[in-house]
Amino acid sequence: MAGAVRDVAPGLWVWDAEYPEPGDGWGPAVNSTCVESGGEVVLLDAKAPPEDSELWARLDARPPTAAVVLKPDHVRDVDLFVERYGVRPFGPWLFWRDDIPTVELEPIQPDDVLPGGLVALYDGRWRLETPLWLPEQRAIVFADGMTAPHGELLVWDSPWLEQRVRPAMRAMLELPFELVIVSHGEPVHDRAAFEAALERDPWVD
Repeated sequence: MAGAVRDVAPGLWVWDAEYPEPGDGWGPAVNSTCVESGGEVVLLDAKAPPEDSELWARLDARPPTAAVVLKPDHVRDVDLFVERYGVRPFGPWLFWRDDIPTVELEPIQPDDVLPGGLVALYDGRWRLETPLWLPEQRAIVFADGMTAPHGELLVWDSPWLEQRVRPAMRAMLELPFELVIVSHGEPVHDRAAFEAALERDPWVD
């Protein structure tokens, strides 16, 4: 049911919301993430809940201070959150021509440190996605680099899967993460699921 909230760890929670264009094999709901870190409240790939949703009361109680778009086609509702809360927006430095935010986003690239100490990662997919490492929560949040449309965590396929993607994601194992959060399907996974995903056949949309 869209609008469901899950508290994942202290200062880290996710919710799902209806998405107007479900993909072939995933949808119609997508996951959004909120993290409190280093005195900041940061929204990641956030899709706004309906106006009558109780989620707004939770967001209003601790207003977001920043919003991050992790991938060019995950603009979602960053404009709305900027208007409502005056958040500082971040995102890719290029967008698809039919999905461009109205507000100007501060560009992010791998290794950039964002408000709250969140760190942008390189996933090897050459599509300008920057997963985020959340040190306080020991979690990595993906846009599409990893996905779980049917519950099982998988790497999203890429022409550079073996040459760049798997090596880049194996490098993430150097981080002491315990949780993985994804946008599509089952949102929350553990480190063991990440390691297993690196050995499975990829998700092909």
